[in-house]
Amino acid sequence: MQLKEHLLHIIESLSRVVPETWLAFAFLLLVTAELVLKITRWSQQTSTVLWFSAFGLSLVGLVLVILQWNAPEGYLFHHLLYLDTKAVFFKGLILVATLVVLLHIRVTHSQLPTEFYSILLAVVLGLCFMTMSVNGLSVYLSIELVSIGSYLLASIGKGKLAAEGGIKYLLFGALSSGIMLYGLSFLYGITGSLDLTSDVFANHLAQNHPVLVLIIGFLTLGGVLFKLSLVPFHVWAPDVYEGAPIPIVSFLSTAPKAAALLLLMRLLSSFTADFQSLMALLALSSILVGNLSALWQNDLKRLLAYSGIAQAGFALVGVVAFNQAGFESATFYIVIYVLTNLTAFLLVDLVSSGRPTLLSLSGKGAQLPVLAVCFVVVMIALVGLPPTAGFTSKLLVFSALWEANASAPSSLLIALLVVGLLNAVVSLFYYFKIPFYLFFKTHNDTGSEASKTTGMALVLVLTVAIVVLFLKTDWLMAWVKQL
Repeated sequence: MQLKEHLLHIIESLSRVVPETWLAFAFLLLVTAELVLKITRWSQQTSTVLWFSAFGLSLVGLVLVILQWNAPEGYLFHHLLYLDTKAVFFKGLILVATLVVLLHIRVTHSQLPTEFYSILLAVVLGLCFMTMSVNGLSVYLSIELVSIGSYLLASIGKGKLAAEGGIKYLLFGALSSGIMLYGLSFLYGITGSLDLTSDVFANHLAQNHPVLVLIIGFLTLGGVLFKLSLVPFHVWAPDVYEGAPIPIVSFLSTAPKAAALLLLMRLLSSFTADFQSLMALLALSSILVGNLSALWQNDLKRLLAYSGIAQAGFALVGVVAFNQAGFESATFYIVIYVLTNLTAFLLVDLVSSGRPTLLSLSGKGAQLPVLAVCFVVVMIALVGLPPTAGFTSKLLVFSALWEANASAPSSLLIALLVVGLLNAVVSLFYYFKIPFYLFFKTHNDTGSEASKTTGMALVLVLTVAIVVLFLKTDWLMAWVKQL
C-alpha cells in the first residue's frame, strides 16, 4: 500500500471515531478548565463547573455514539479497530453508566477532588477504544489507558484504606498486564501478526497444538479477566471497593466490565482452540468464590465486591455457551447488571449512615420507606428473582448454556448449570441480609442525620427500569438481537 493510500485510510478512519475524538477533546478541555478556574475568582465553584462540564460533554458523547448506530461496519486505522453495532451498543452503555455516576455524585453531594472529572473521561475514552479493539496492539493500549486512569480513581479516597486499595489495584493490574503482554508476544511469535481478525493469524494459529494455543490464549486474556474481576484475577476487588469513594466504586464495578465482556468475546472468537472448558471452569470458580466469600461480609462495599465477582461469573455463563443465544444472553446480562449495580451503590450512599455496613442500615426501613423498598427490589434483582430483570438475565444465560449442552453434551457444562443454580439460592443468604437490617433491626444511632431524599427520583427511575425490563424484555432484546 502506497503512502498516499495509508494517509487517505487514516483520514477516512478519523471521520468514524468522532465520539472518541470528542472525548479526547473533552479530557483536554477539563484539564485546562481546572487549571484556569483555580486561579480565578470562581475557584470556589471549580467542582460545580467541572461537574456540569463533564455531564454536558458526556451527554454530547452519548449523542455522537447514537448517531453511529446505522453507520457502515468496517476496519479503522489498518485493522487496529473495528466499528460495528456491537461496539456502538457497548459504547452507549458505558456513557449511560458515566452519566448515572455523575448524577449520583450530584444528588449525594459527594466531595471529590477536581481532578476526578478529567480522569473519568480519560477512562471512558479508553473503554470506548476497548469495545472496538481487534488488534493485539490496540487491545493492550486501550486496556492500559483504562487501567492507569482506574488506578488514579481508586486512590482518590482518604485514609489508609484508599491507599492500600490503590496500591493493590496497581500491583495486581501491573501483573495482569504483564501476563497479557507475555501472551501477546507469544501470539506474535507463532503467527507473525497481531491482527486478530486476519486469515494469516488464524492459519498460523491453527498449525499449533490446541493445548499450546489454550495456554497462550489464557495468558493473553489476563488483562481482560482482571477487568471483569474473574477468578484468579479477582483479589483486588474487595480492597479497592472498600477504600474508594462510593461513586467511583459504582463506576469501576460497571463500565469497565461491560467493555471487557465485549473484548473477551472478540478475543475468544479469534482463537482456534476450544476455550469452552476453560471458560466454564473460570465461571464456576468465580461464582463459588464470590458467593461463598460474600456470606461473611458486613461491610456493604466488600459484600458488593464479592457479589460482583459472582455476577461476572454468571455473565460468563452466557459466553461459555459459545453460540448466538449465549452472546445475546451475556449482553443482556451485563446491561441489567450495570443498571442494577449502579442503583445498588446509589442506595448504599443514600441509605447508610457513616461507614456503609449492614449495621448502618438498621431501622432505615421506617425512616426511608421508599428508598428501602427500592433497595429490596435491587437485592431481588441481584439474586435473580421475579418480578425483576435480574430473573430474566439469569434465565437467558442458563437457557443458552442448556442449549449448548444439548447440542454437545458435557459433564462440565452440567456441573456449571447445577452449581450456578444452587449458588443463586446461596446468594439469598447475603443479599437478603440487607432487607433484614432495614426492616427488622432496631435503629440505635440517635444522632443520625436527616433523611436523604434528594436522590429519590433517580433511584425510582432506575428501579422502575429494572422492573419494566422484566415485564417488557423485548424492548431491550430487540436491540441486542441486532448486534
